Amino acid sequence: MPRIRVLIIDDSALVRKMLAGMLSEDPQIEVVGSAPDPLAAREKIKQLNPDVLTLDVEMPRMDGLTFLDNLMRLHPMPVVMVSSLTARGAEVTLRALELGAVDFLAKPGSDLTGTFGDSAEEIRAKVKVAARARPRARTEPAQPPKASPRFDADAVLPRVTGSASSGGRIIAIGASTGGTEAIRVVLSMMPPDAPPIVITQHIPAQFSAPFAQRMDKCSAMRVCEARDGQSIQAGHAYIAPGDRHLLVVRDGSRQVCRLHDGPLVNRHKPSVDVLFRSVVAGIGAAGIGALLTGMGDDGARGLKEMRDAGAPTVVQDETTSVVWGMPGSAWKLGAADQALPLEAIAGRLLELAARPLAKPRAAAGVAMLP
Repeated sequence: MPRIRVLIIDDSALVRKMLAGMLSEDPQIEVVGSAPDPLAAREKIKQLNPDVLTLDVEMPRMDGLTFLDNLMRLHPMPVVMVSSLTARGAEVTLRALELGAVDFLAKPGSDLTGTFGDSAEEIRAKVKVAARARPRARTEPAQPPKASPRFDADAVLPRVTGSASSGGRIIAIGASTGGTEAIRVVLSMMPPDAPPIVITQHIPAQFSAPFAQRMDKCSAMRVCEARDGQSIQAGHAYIAPGDRHLLVVRDGSRQVCRLHDGPLVNRHKPSVDVLFRSVVAGIGAAGIGALLTGMGDDGARGLKEMRDAGAPTVVQDETTSVVWGMPGSAWKLGAADQALPLEAIAGRLLELAARPLAKPRAAAGVAMLP
């Protein structure tokens, strides 16, 4: 199997050396070269034909975002942003993802030699995922790196036998790699009076609030980072904080957001499986589930639980997904009624929301939180 050819672009000779060492430890990755700035990188790309670029943001002669913008228009290829700016400059990182970067990794703000090596496993995993992120050229979905023990949604919200209650329609959306842009596309096509939307996107804690603010600017809906106890209302979208599970729970006659500081589920917090399971517990067949682009399989089983409860479900198709891991896993489980192009998902969700409620299927239900 050919190794993944990586070109490193960073103005720091130390960072170039460290990244090369971290990536070269993996036998599936070959570092074919490096460049100190985008102008030098253009020639290296022509000469070396890399599969993946790692790209810094702040560089001489041309900044990384300008280079990324030009690259994605003229010669699209997988890019992983690697920059100290990503730790404090969420706006810069989110802009890079909008321009087409597959993912990002933050360099430590200090003690680079002492702590950057801790990210070795993470950057190798992200480069492998990026190598698959090509239209019509994906194979098996990449798996997250082996790390801490893996919990499923039972660690936060146990399943029990029984049927769930119903209520007003709520759309639940999950996403990961490539999801910030996919969510933007969906929300930008929603009218101001759309049914309420709850969203779990795998994202670091320092990025979820800026991400919600960006989504609020591009959508006719009101978009915010979810707060504990916040009432779920039509015309509003609620994005899970980057370090808390988001659940939909009943509070009297209302449905509210509940934030849960439980363990990582499927190695993620927030977890899509947790969100989807809570929708089954709170409103059953009144929920509508959508699983968008992302690495791994978080959300696949939760979407199956929603479908088994009678809720309509869809996934993003392989062609328009940056990584068809999460939606692909759900599709293979039989968790979705349809696989749709990204641009068709918002319209389909609105059509489903206008339908009369279906009767729940005979399947396992879930327990409510105490």
